[in-house]
Amino acid sequence: MHTKKLFSVYGLTLVILLSQFLSFSANASPRNKNSTLTKTKVSEDTKQLQAAYKALLVEFERKSATVKASSKAKKTKAKLVKASFAANRNTAYNKSLRVTATAYTSHANQTDSTPNIAAWGDRLRPGMKAIAVSRDLLKVYGLKHKQKVRIKGLKGEYVVLDKMNKRWRKKIDIYMGMNKRKAFSWGRRKVEILWNQI
Repeated sequence: MHTKKLFSVYGLTLVILLSQFLSFSANASPRNKNSTLTKTKVSEDTKQLQAAYKALLVEFERKSATVKASSKAKKTKAKLVKASFAANRNTAYNKSLRVTATAYTSHANQTDSTPNIAAWGDRLRPGMKAIAVSRDLLKVYGLKHKQKVRIKGLKGEYVVLDKMNKRWRKKIDIYMGMNKRKAFSWGRRKVEILWNQI
C-alpha cells in the first residue's frame, strides 16, 4: 500500500517535470532559431530539469528501499510473534506423546448399547471436544479422567471422558458426535498430544 502511494507521488512529479520540459522545448521553435539568448535559456532549463529528474530518481530509490525494508521488518516481526506465541502455547504443557488417533461417534455399533454414556458415566453430546484414550495412557503415562489435552493440528483442548478397549495401546479416539462421515474421513492418523501433568 505504501509502495503504491510512493509510486503515484513520484509518478505525478515525473509527469509535471516532463510537461515542463516539453513546454521549454516548444519555446525553442524555428522562429527563435537564431536567438542565442533563447537557445541558452532552453539549454539551462533543460540542464536544470535533467538535474531535478536525476535527484528525483535518487530520492525515489531511497524512499522505495526504506519502504521495502520497513515492510520486510514488519513481516519478520510478525513471524517472530507468531513463533513466540506457538512456543508459549506448547510450553503450557509438560507432557507430550505421539499416538495413533482415530474417531468415533455416538452410534451403538461403534460403542455399546448406551452410546451417549462414556466409561466414567459422563454424557456425551455432539459438539463436545472429548476423547477416549487407551488404558495404558491412564496407567502408564498419567492421563486422568477429565484431563485437558491438546491435539497438535486441531484447535482448542479436548477432555478425556472415555476409555477404549483393553487391547489398544498408545491410542486415542476423537469424539465426533453423530457425524459418521466426518469420523470416516478422519480415518487413522499419527498425532502428538500435549497435557499438563501435576
